[in-house]
Amino acid sequence: MLLKDKVVIISGVGPGMGRALAHIAAAEGASVALAARNQTFIEAVRDDILAAGGNAIAIRCDVSDSDQCVALAERTASAFGGRIHGLVNSAYYHGDWSFIENSDDADLAKAFDVNCLGALRLTRACIPYLRDGGAVVNISTMATVRPFGGEHGMEMGYAVAKGALNTLGKYMSADLGRFGIRVNTCRMGWIHGEPVEGHIQSQVDTGLMRDDVIAGITRDIPIGIIPPEEDCARAVLMMLSDYSRVVSGASIDVNGGHWMAP
Repeated sequence: MLLKDKVVIISGVGPGMGRALAHIAAAEGASVALAARNQTFIEAVRDDILAAGGNAIAIRCDVSDSDQCVALAERTASAFGGRIHGLVNSAYYHGDWSFIENSDDADLAKAFDVNCLGALRLTRACIPYLRDGGAVVNISTMATVRPFGGEHGMEMGYAVAKGALNTLGKYMSADLGRFGIRVNTCRMGWIHGEPVEGHIQSQVDTGLMRDDVIAGITRDIPIGIIPPEEDCARAVLMMLSDYSRVVSGASIDVNGGHWMAP
């Protein structure tokens, strides 16, 4: 098992990759703390994991609140033997699709507060329990290196905040190495799960053929498919595992080749 006997916190557990991360981490032997603002949802995910024979707890946490981040770290460590081996910072706020001329300062500030500072708050809270071998993975986006948008606006606020997270991850790695903590970043592209299925269906509802919508998405993805959320989650969890024990400060592109870092 990839994560046997490890304790892992996953923030931002929702109906997309967060849920897949939680299920796969538990199936790979980890005791998992599920964190998000939606207590009802994470309790349902927890119950599914327990029913499958896994080990999980559900703790409500808004990463924009430092006290809640501290409480999440403390409760997780208390529940699972005083230790945290892995943290996945996947909580996010997407915000508006906008252009420069109609961008909203408050929305941009909220995106930065959740996507970047939220990861900082939660990582900081976990340091005492991650020491001597712990690992952090920050979930970022391909949109930080490949601007994305359309007639309705650009994914600017979200991407700019995640771009700050990319830089923060390097500073985390440079600083926390002295405590024996690794930090890496996964830049995700298209992830084929419930949210993307909703996007595909919305296009079909306008009269487009499903195959044409998918072909438009995969046209520039060399592997020829929208990367499934389960496979994307496995790539993230690999960075928590001992297979990447000497990898820190890296940015891993998880996008089927859609963007290839130089």
